[in-house]
Amino acid sequence: MDLVEMVYRLTEELPASERWGLTSQMRKAAVSVPSNIAEGYGRKATGEYRHHLSIGRASLLELETQVILSQRLGYFRQGEVDAVLNQVQDISKMLSSLVSKLR
Repeated sequence: MDLVEMVYRLTEELPASERWGLTSQMRKAAVSVPSNIAEGYGRKATGEYRHHLSIGRASLLELETQVILSQRLGYFRQGEVDAVLNQVQDISKMLSSLVSKLR
């Protein structure tokens, strides 16, 4: 949830012209991560859980790409990007580890 909060605050800095572009896409990708973890866990089947964890990880990679793109377009400062990317990396490692343990 910390990542989602970070992304919501960060995307407030994007120009209005990105409201339906990067802002929307980044927020959806960020929200998708904990949502898929919760949905998969709620399914009570290991295969379903793994599947949703994989979807969550894919959403992380999507978010990572969008953050880097936003920086390259001059929307974000390096420190902001680093904070988000560190969170993305930590969560990605946790999800990968959990998926491995569920096999």
